Amino acid sequence: MLYTNLLYFLVAIFIFSTNTPVTRPTLPPLWTLAVLAAIYWGFSRFAARVFNRSTAGLSGYFAAEKKMSLLAVLVFAACIYLLDLKYYLKPLSLGGLLPVLTDVAGLACFFLLLIMMWLAARSSYQRIFQRSLSRGTFIGTNIKANLPIVLPWLTLSLVFDCLLLLPIPELASILRSSWGDLLLFILFLFFLVLVFPPLVRILWGCTPLPPGPLRDRLQAFCQSQRIDTKIYIWPLFEGQVLTAGIMGIIPHLRYLLITPALLETLNQEEVDSVLAHEIGHVKHRHLLLYVVLFLGFSLLAGAVAKPLPHLILANDFFYRLLSYLPVTPGNLLGVLVTMPLLVLLLVYFRFIFGYFVRNFERQADTFVFRALGTSTALIQSFEKIILFGGGSREEKNWHHFGIGERIDFLQRCERDRSLIDRHGRRLGLQLIAYGICVALGVFCLQRIDVDKLSAGYETKYTEAVLLQKTRQEPANSLWLMYLGDFLQNRKMERRAIEAYEKALALTPLSAEINNNLAWLLVTAQDKSLRDPERSLSLASTAALLKERGYILDTLATAYWANGLIEEAVATQLKSIRLDPNNKAYYQEQIKKFRQRRWGE
Repeated sequence: MLYTNLLYFLVAIFIFSTNTPVTRPTLPPLWTLAVLAAIYWGFSRFAARVFNRSTAGLSGYFAAEKKMSLLAVLVFAACIYLLDLKYYLKPLSLGGLLPVLTDVAGLACFFLLLIMMWLAARSSYQRIFQRSLSRGTFIGTNIKANLPIVLPWLTLSLVFDCLLLLPIPELASILRSSWGDLLLFILFLFFLVLVFPPLVRILWGCTPLPPGPLRDRLQAFCQSQRIDTKIYIWPLFEGQVLTAGIMGIIPHLRYLLITPALLETLNQEEVDSVLAHEIGHVKHRHLLLYVVLFLGFSLLAGAVAKPLPHLILANDFFYRLLSYLPVTPGNLLGVLVTMPLLVLLLVYFRFIFGYFVRNFERQADTFVFRALGTSTALIQSFEKIILFGGGSREEKNWHHFGIGERIDFLQRCERDRSLIDRHGRRLGLQLIAYGICVALGVFCLQRIDVDKLSAGYETKYTEAVLLQKTRQEPANSLWLMYLGDFLQNRKMERRAIEAYEKALALTPLSAEINNNLAWLLVTAQDKSLRDPERSLSLASTAALLKERGYILDTLATAYWANGLIEEAVATQLKSIRLDPNNKAYYQEQIKKFRQRRWGE
């Protein structure tokens, strides 16, 4: 379940952290709160039905939990995008000083969904494991089991925000540069190596294996394999799950975890074979390779994220989609940027990361040949896990081969030991190929000229924003006027006139709209759009409403366009008196009126 929960939390964190809060929420606060409460209540009721209908046994419980965890991710995403959840949580960041506080609040909202799922699951859990647990104890246990997944992200975010608060401009500049990413990764490694293993051990309630012959024998076996590790009892699902694990890269902070059920079910040689599997992870440096795989995704995601917004904004599909959807350009851009990155995350961890994890497990299985000389005991352990664990021989998932597949491979290795080395060599070559592909992908993505991609889309984006504003506030002529001004500056004169006409229909006594349309009707480069008579009428109205230098300049130009030279000069002289700062321009206009005819 740990790997699957990791994927759920990665998706939830990614969706929340990449979401950009809207400037204005879709619903009023009270309506949002009411809808949010209804969604959480509905999720809780549905979770109760799912667990009540789940088949008896551990496998049925896990299937129901998996189904509801996936639904929790989808519900959380809906709350973010449809109810503007981040907009309401943003003030918690103390004016942007500590964005991590908003992230913590968002994660708490996701945990609240999981808490409702766990409350619904408590009765089934107590029935399966024959335990009586209070609600608080059960919820606390589940929270502590999942906290290690999110603690590295929260810790790094907190450290990053606190460093930015220091009054050291040079440090802030470094943190916001590519060197900042390197620094964060170093901090991540520090946390992962020194803090994470003991913290997880404490959160999971692991206790040292009591002194006695069993611990002496297990420690002797580890020492015989030249492995320095501490052995702990792992109370996973009341200790009734048949499993073991190892964590920690540094020997003195390395912990071998074993569930009581595993120690009770397996004989001495079988326990040794399971320990050999866990030791195999250390010997083949799988724990370090997990970090490398996470780094690979970080590099790829960062390289993809840089040109992605430019690629989207340079594509006409974005603007066509925007014209059909009742969303702001910023929100649509955020969704379109997030979706490919989310797909990359899911594909990477589900297929690439999952592929290597499965084969790391297979490679760890083969270490039993080096430790014990044969895989017989490990195969017997797998058979007992199937028999007493309630699982299926053929059941497999994205991060583990099925037990039947693992047994089959071990049996083939018994017959042909060369398969062990061949698997190791193939896996090594695949890791090298992976590294080369990641490096080439990052290199090629960084070579994309984002400035070239950006050329021209600023105009489309600004127009899209103004059009969106006109749709949101159809009775506000100001946005139509701004749109007309923008289109006129971009020489889109016919469309500018259409925008001004719509604005004028809404506010006929606006001096600015009358003036801007009048100016365009006498200065349009497309002569078929010119209308000097209407321009004079509009300019006269504008001058009556607001007597300013630039408005009288429009009126003077309209007089000139209609052949009224003396009126044009007199009006322009008045402009000079009202706006002496632009005297030179107005004098040039007067000179033009006297020496040239309009339209030449």
